[in-house]
Amino acid sequence: METTGCLVYAAGVSDRSADWLAQAERDLDQALDSRRAARHEWACFAAQQAAEKAVKALHLRRGQEAWGHVVAKLLRELPEHITVPPVLVDKARVLDNFYIPSRYPNGHPEGAPAEHYGELQSSQAIDYASEILAFVRTEMARPADG
Repeated sequence: METTGCLVYAAGVSDRSADWLAQAERDLDQALDSRRAARHEWACFAAQQAAEKAVKALHLRRGQEAWGHVVAKLLRELPEHITVPPVLVDKARVLDNFYIPSRYPNGHPEGAPAEHYGELQSSQAIDYASEILAFVRTEMARPADG
C-alpha cells in the first residue's frame, strides 16, 4: 500500500464506486428536496456532499481511496489521465464553502445558517454538484486506462 497526500493506492481495494455514486445521487435528490422545502442551507450542504461522494466514487473506480472533504482537492488528485476542466475545480471550490458554514452557527459572524442561504445559493450549489456528477458518470463509464 502506498500513501500520497489524502490518497491511498492499494492493490485489492474493493471497488465500491457504484455504492458511492448511488449515495451521491441520493444526496443530490436530498438537495433538491431541501431546496423545494426552502431549507436552503441543507440544500447547499447536500449538494456539497453529492459532489464529494461522486468524486470519491471515481477515485475508487480508478483504484484509489480518497480521504477528506475538499471537493476541489479531490478533483485535482484524480489520476493524471483524467482531465478535469479548470472551471469544474472552480465550481467545486464554491461547493467546498458549504461544508461547514451551512450547518454550524459559528460558521458566520452572527445568525443561524438558515439566515445566510437562499434560493440563489441552493440553486447554484445544485447546478454545480449536478455538473460534477455528470463529469464523474462520464469518466466512470470510460475504460480504466483512459
